[in-house]
Amino acid sequence: MYNSSMTFEDIEKTMREKLSYAPQLGAKIKFNFGDEGVIFIDGTQSPAIMSNEDESADTTFTCSLELFEKIANGTQDPTMAYMMGKLKIQGSMGQAMKLASLLSD
Repeated sequence: MYNSSMTFEDIEKTMREKLSYAPQLGAKIKFNFGDEGVIFIDGTQSPAIMSNEDESADTTFTCSLELFEKIANGTQDPTMAYMMGKLKIQGSMGQAMKLASLLSD
């Protein structure tokens, strides 16, 4: 099990905060943290709706909670994480780049 200063709930809170000042995403995004859970964002709604439902998404990010925490706090570049195979992305790369820049701000 992953031990961190951030819990799954902390990550959800961080995402809600970042999404609250972001422009409308216009897509459905899913973060798959494996056994730790899923965060689904319906960015076609304004404001975006978040849930823990494992629904179909336009873009899916798969990574560990530890990696996501590092991306969120700015100690891990999301592009490098992707290139190193630590972050897997299925779907729209354009949407992934847009969201990665939002999360790392």
